[in-house]
Amino acid sequence: MTDDFKHGYVFTNGIRMHYVERGQGPLVLLCHGWPESWYSWRHQISALASAGYRVVAPDQRGYGLTDAPQEITAYDMFSLTGDLVGLVNAIGEERAILVGHDWGSMVGATAALLRPDMFRALALLSVPYLPRSRARPAAYFHTATQERHFYQDYFQQPGHIEAELEKDIKRSLLGILYTVSGECILHPVDRATTFVRFDKTTRFVDNLAIPATTPSWLTDADLDFYSSQFEVSGFRGPINWYRNIDRNWALTPFLDGAKIQQPTLFVAGELDPVIQMRTKEYEKLEANVPNLVKKTLLQEAGHWIQQERAAETSELLLEFLGQVR
Repeated sequence: MTDDFKHGYVFTNGIRMHYVERGQGPLVLLCHGWPESWYSWRHQISALASAGYRVVAPDQRGYGLTDAPQEITAYDMFSLTGDLVGLVNAIGEERAILVGHDWGSMVGATAALLRPDMFRALALLSVPYLPRSRARPAAYFHTATQERHFYQDYFQQPGHIEAELEKDIKRSLLGILYTVSGECILHPVDRATTFVRFDKTTRFVDNLAIPATTPSWLTDADLDFYSSQFEVSGFRGPINWYRNIDRNWALTPFLDGAKIQQPTLFVAGELDPVIQMRTKEYEKLEANVPNLVKKTLLQEAGHWIQQERAAETSELLLEFLGQVR
């Protein structure tokens, strides 16, 4: 399925970025989340390219074959959005429709706010637009971790979570991908396992549900590919995105009250834990994104909708792209 994808590299914002592309037409930029890669979009790349779009999916900063700077501050939101702007320019385009999943959604939202001239439409998957909060994220971490670990706070100590995850990369990835999927959340036994909030006497990796076989939407070959990418990159770069959460807030007071004005699509799985964590932002999408075209929850799907519900996600994206084209 991916044999006819073109691989390329550009220098953008001080790093060398790897990307995959297919097709010709208006540019659609697909931005993955954690812990993923361009490969998370393998189904959508083909579907969108066949419909007449130039589809580009990068390994974002710290991931796969893209450079992974060591400095934690190299992963703030300005650096991440700058990477996308530089990528669009480097491949000879001026405008793009931006599609983001998980962290890719958050970077996509910021890029849309900062460069509306370049990013003319936006699709957010899993994570709704999160307007800048009044309180620092660090204050929330303090409250959320009084009795149990909260995974985003657990990630803050450099080197700690990396050592856990890299001890057995394939197990770690399988556990993360399965634990927040619809199959796990609907499983009568595995559904009790979660890494979002977990007992302080345990480690993050102790709170991963490990299935006997890969879930229906993920093959052994898929898992092998993901594992090979993290064998190259390690987890430090990807985790450094989380270590800038509080810094991103401090750097962006000018975004207080900002609304996304571009035509926007939102899609998530109805069982996605992010919807539970961000119910308020999900319910206020219409107010914070005045040109919200559609808001959809896919039944029995979890966090990885572009893989768990590949065909439905592609159809929703194509419908949206047709409307804004």
